[in-house]
Amino acid sequence: MLQNNILKSSFRILVILIFTLSCSNSEGITNENTEFSIVEKHGQLSISGTNLVDSSGEIIVLRGMSLFWSQWGDDYYNEETIKWLRDDWKCTVIRVAMGVEGGGYLENSSVEFQKASSVIDACIKFGIYVIIDWHDHHAESHTNEAISFFHNISLKYGNQPNIIYELYNEPLAVSWKEIIKPYAESVINTIRKNGSKNVIIIGTPNWSQDVEDVINNRINDNNLAYVFHFYSSTHTADLRNKAFSSINAGIPLFVSEWGLSEASGNGNINLAESKIWMNFLEQYNLSWCNWSVMNKDESSAALLPTTTNLSGWNESQLSQSGKMIREYLIKENSSLFNQ
Repeated sequence: MLQNNILKSSFRILVILIFTLSCSNSEGITNENTEFSIVEKHGQLSISGTNLVDSSGEIIVLRGMSLFWSQWGDDYYNEETIKWLRDDWKCTVIRVAMGVEGGGYLENSSVEFQKASSVIDACIKFGIYVIIDWHDHHAESHTNEAISFFHNISLKYGNQPNIIYELYNEPLAVSWKEIIKPYAESVINTIRKNGSKNVIIIGTPNWSQDVEDVINNRINDNNLAYVFHFYSSTHTADLRNKAFSSINAGIPLFVSEWGLSEASGNGNINLAESKIWMNFLEQYNLSWCNWSVMNKDESSAALLPTTTNLSGWNESQLSQSGKMIREYLIKENSSLFNQ
């Protein structure tokens, strides 16, 4: 009898121990594998006034990273990198900078389309937003190619709430009214004919800086924002005033590219001006992507030239810009993943 009681008692202890370990292990697996989907929480985006809003009509600010030109920075056009940018950097949006000229889409359309699709698929899988950028400085000269590309993209992904279309990266010194606007209208028409209601953003003259040209000459589309770019160590109060004037005139802006470096992508980082710009972004609820996820030897690149791994970067593998932007993203975006 004593032996039976001891066996029964031992069995109870064993059961309790197994149950405890099982619960502990299950909890660990759940935490590790839980997907905090930003897109599930916020759904289809739209433009309301000067703001980007979610499916509930609440203002949402997207903050994330731009990939480098796809024909030169395609090492990072993969699921592993995108997952790391979401999980560690807390990006809520990734920009696909699909190169057009210089060995890009014009010469290798199927290859570049597949690169873009790989990132889009990863962003959909991991529940974050993705900007599909026609990364061109002469898009009006490639209208037919842009129409074909966005026709195919909107057919394939037009029903996905993750998608944001960027029709023209950085126009040069060309007319908004005579050149950029007609180009944009033709591409927008193609996207809308395919039934996509997603947000569209369009570049503005002079490297997407002359956003005031849009005032009193907007495109007739209710779900459109205008692209504003800056590099904080070159551009200062004069450029902020352009953005401020446009916002005051009711123009919705989207900062699809900005850098901490000088406008060349290189040079020193002006910490004081960078902080002013960061405050400006937050003050006006401007969504943004920082340039860029790349290991090029220039100060705008987030990674050092010696960094070759596609994810898992520690601080010693990040540039000054990479360290600052990662810290900024974690500070501003972490709460979005924990709601």
